[in-house]
Amino acid sequence: MLWLLVLNHYQTILNYFDNRSTNASAESFNAKIKAFRSKFRGVRNIEYFLFRLTNIYA
Repeated sequence: MLWLLVLNHYQTILNYFDNRSTNASAESFNAKIKAFRSKFRGVRNIEYFLFRLTNIYA
């Protein structure tokens, strides 16, 4: 089972060892968006939601 996981993600794994790069910044941004969504539950206007999101995190 582990070999299948490694086989499916070998390029990403090698990228870390070659360049010491991770997707931590993307994961952090996704967490911020998730927290923002939970804070503003029930917003009906999607344009306003995206506007607020852009102003806070852009």
